[in-house]
Amino acid sequence: ELKRFPTLQSDIATAANEALEKFHDESRRTVHRLVEMESSYLTVEFFRKLNTEPEKNSNAQHGTGSSNSDRYTDNHLRKIGTNVSAYVNMVCDTLKNSIPKAVVHCQVREAKRSLLNRFYAQVGRREREQLGKMLDEDPSLMAKREAIAKRLQLYKSARDEIDSVAWK
Repeated sequence: ELKRFPTLQSDIATAANEALEKFHDESRRTVHRLVEMESSYLTVEFFRKLNTEPEKNSNAQHGTGSSNSDRYTDNHLRKIGTNVSAYVNMVCDTLKNSIPKAVVHCQVREAKRSLLNRFYAQVGRREREQLGKMLDEDPSLMAKREAIAKRLQLYKSARDEIDSVAWK
C-alpha cells in the first residue's frame, strides 16, 4: 500500500529506524542482564535431575597399563564434563528463547509506541500542502478533491437548513 506514496514510505522508514535506535541501548542492557543472570545462577535442580550413569568397569575399556585410580579419575572427569556441557546447553537454550522476547519487549514495542506518538504529533502539525507533498499527490487531483469537499459541505449545510425549516 505504501508504494503509492514513496515520500511517506521514506518518512516512515526513517522514523522507524530512529525509534529502534532510540531503544537499542536499553535492549542491549536487558540482554546483558539476562546473560549475567543465567551465567551467575547455578541451578542445583538441574544437576539433581541428571541421569546418573553407573560407573563402568574400565578394565575392558582401558589397557592393563593404567591403575584403578586413574581410570576412576578419567571416568569421573568425563562425567563432570558431560554434566557441565549439558548445563551450558540448557542455559544457551534458555537464552535463545529469552533474548528475542527481551528485544521485542524493550526495543520493538517501545519503538512502535514512540513511532505512533511521533507521527500523531508531526502529521497533526502539517498543513495541507505539506501533507499533499508527503503523499506525492497530483496537485490537480488534490484541488479537485478540495472542491468536492467544499461542495459536499455546502450540500450538508443546505440539507440541515431545509430540515430545520421543514419541521417547524
